[in-house]
Amino acid sequence: MPDAQSSTVDPVRGLLARWREDPSGTYRTWFLWEERLKNFRSIRRGISAVVAEIEADTFGNVYKGSSLETVVGSIAEQRQIFRGAEHAFLWKPKLRIPDIYENRPNQLAFARFLQTCACCAGEEDQVIGAIQVLDRAAIKGLGPAVANLLYFLHPTVVPPFNTAIVKGYNAVMGAKVKLGRWDEYLAMRSGIREVNTKYRDLLSNDLGAIAGALFDVGSGRYPPPPRESDAAALARWEQDLAEIRAESDRANRAIQAARDEDRTHTEVQGWLRDLGTALGFGVWVASNDRNRPYGEGHLADGCLGRLPEALENAPAVETIRLIDMLWVEPATGRVAAAFEVEHTTSIYSGILRMLDLARGFGEAGQFLFLVAPDAREADVREQLKRPAFSREVDLDVRFIAYGELAKHREAIARFGQGMKPIAAIARRLS
Repeated sequence: MPDAQSSTVDPVRGLLARWREDPSGTYRTWFLWEERLKNFRSIRRGISAVVAEIEADTFGNVYKGSSLETVVGSIAEQRQIFRGAEHAFLWKPKLRIPDIYENRPNQLAFARFLQTCACCAGEEDQVIGAIQVLDRAAIKGLGPAVANLLYFLHPTVVPPFNTAIVKGYNAVMGAKVKLGRWDEYLAMRSGIREVNTKYRDLLSNDLGAIAGALFDVGSGRYPPPPRESDAAALARWEQDLAEIRAESDRANRAIQAARDEDRTHTEVQGWLRDLGTALGFGVWVASNDRNRPYGEGHLADGCLGRLPEALENAPAVETIRLIDMLWVEPATGRVAAAFEVEHTTSIYSGILRMLDLARGFGEAGQFLFLVAPDAREADVREQLKRPAFSREVDLDVRFIAYGELAKHREAIARFGQGMKPIAAIARRLS
């Protein structure tokens, strides 16, 4: 943590250093959040679904119920920084914006734009060129909010975009970037990359980090550094930062809430691990959760060290590795059951991961379960109605409520055999 003198020498560096240590700032609550990375592939898949539906002319002419609503909704479920991401895409018929629902040429231009960005391997010139082509199409209401889709395709090239990020950028840089224009966004992007390069030791090549810092300034969590070099102004700013740091109760409550969410998720995974072991299955724990503390050890203690050979060689193996829990028959290496624990995270992403498994290895008797708080059953049912899943007639996902699992898990472990007892406490969703 830098002292007042180091912050005075370079106020932006002092601000970023304090932001990194803030338990309630976006760096710790979003950028370092493990679920953030798990969502990248599913959001990319959702963008591909939007392109495919537009090209097949099955996209429809409303936002609600479209594949675009599915993927933008998944982005909006991310913490803080993407709240409100849906607003720019909601169909406003009186204004006829964004004009991609009832204008077929505009739809196709939007699809070509997404396809170009999805297919290039992070080449900056191609991404920026695609943005400029879209800008020249002058599609009413389709502005830089689309960058929130591109961020999940190319996080080192495209920063996220919203009102708070723009306000934060203008405050820190003394700029006057305006909302709603691609040329203004591209100018801001250039400035963001310069700041990111200068303070790279405190940030990341992923532009989500610097965008998060600007979001926290623009949303009012941090006062921007004073533009003038006046010692009194710098001292007042240092005092403002000190007062924010003194709000320890609010910060501690926020970080404790996040820890409680992770603890609950891990606890339910632990129940499933122990239950699968008791029923005689080999158990696979999601690759990014294996080292989570659980009990007196780690979540993956006593579990499989690698997936069965058939899964290791599957095209979607990287996604399958992220499924929260797999039960594997020891004799055959066949996956008997897959579980996604959705405490507060995106149901959409969990279903997509199991869909990758089912498409490649769907077999008679294979069970797919979403495990969530009792109150989320309605959310699960709504997600399965979305276009991305409604046509997957063989996707037989079942719901297990936390309450049912907590109530019956010990009896199932002691007296149960095979999949029958766990299937008995699950609810069919189709």
